[in-house]
Amino acid sequence: EVQLVESGGGLVQAGGSLRLSCAASGFTIDHYEVGWFRQAPGKEPEGVSCISNNDGTTHYADSVKGRFTISSDGAKNTVYLQMNSLKPEDTAVYYCAGPAHTYGDKCLNKGEYDHWGQGTQVTVSS
Repeated sequence: EVQLVESGGGLVQAGGSLRLSCAASGFTIDHYEVGWFRQAPGKEPEGVSCISNNDGTTHYADSVKGRFTISSDGAKNTVYLQMNSLKPEDTAVYYCAGPAHTYGDKCLNKGEYDHWGQGTQVTVSS
């Protein structure tokens, strides 16, 4: 069965960095799109970043471009989200999602995914 397990969240001051990990099982990430989403209390889920591991194409929400970097390690079947220059508005529960087989920035759409991790809390203090 497909499972996605996030880790790496925590409390960080504004301007700091965190690296989130999403360990996947039940599918090989090399052939699929995997995404990171976040949801703050009272807000709709937001697509943050996604990676098409077939060719390494990446996509980012405008709000995180230049600050976040998504990457993958096929040997570990794990997708990462490096988050730099964190802002209080980045505070949310972060989820990874997969597997999707789509194109372009459609991998930023929640509806492309059927499986989700348990989430990891990221809190950025001002």
